[in-house]
Amino acid sequence: YQRRVRGDTSLLISQMGRRPARCYRYRANKPYIKSRYCRGVPDPKIKIFDLGRKKASVDDLPVCVHLVSDEKENVSSEALEAARISANKYITKLAGRESFHLRVRVHPYHVLRINKMLSCAGADRLQTGMRHAFGKPFGTVARVNIGQILLSVRTRPANVAHVVEALRRAKYKFPGRQKIYVSHKWGFTKYNYEEYKVLKAEGRVIPDGAHCKVRSRKGPLPLLPEKTE
Repeated sequence: YQRRVRGDTSLLISQMGRRPARCYRYRANKPYIKSRYCRGVPDPKIKIFDLGRKKASVDDLPVCVHLVSDEKENVSSEALEAARISANKYITKLAGRESFHLRVRVHPYHVLRINKMLSCAGADRLQTGMRHAFGKPFGTVARVNIGQILLSVRTRPANVAHVVEALRRAKYKFPGRQKIYVSHKWGFTKYNYEEYKVLKAEGRVIPDGAHCKVRSRKGPLPLLPEKTE
């Protein structure tokens, strides 16, 4: 829309959209987070970081697929939200809403700034730059490194192809390059397939939501797993 400035009928300012993310893609500055000194930060677009079958046991969804960043850059909260929606819709459509658990692994804590300038005919009479040039909070991004995981999905072996395709489509929501890996770990745990199966057979696995704990070989005798001869 348009508005007049200071009652001057010759000056009409068009309200612009948000600045393109390519202006803030590279990690040029130090982390700048929301605090009592940095106020007035707009809320990030992404509010949901876990979706799907969140409460599934660690044994129900054994396969894990990761979307990994291949660049050192900033990823906006808008891009994270778009990727989350894209992956969720595709997997839900082809595999069902109870067949996966998707987790967004990065959080947009870094605050972007913008020094708003008048961009219209005759704006040079009103503003010539450098006044309060530090800028005001404009949006939030996640600072991402090479090899850092952006999205993780745990699912059943029959749905791996659908999950890989969903993450491939989610790649188009991010700048730069990303890679997709099918993990050797069991779900979201830190144990690989063979190691997890051995621990499970020994009775040492304690389910803990999407993860698991492993009972130590030390402690009170009644709590120790039975020894096999």
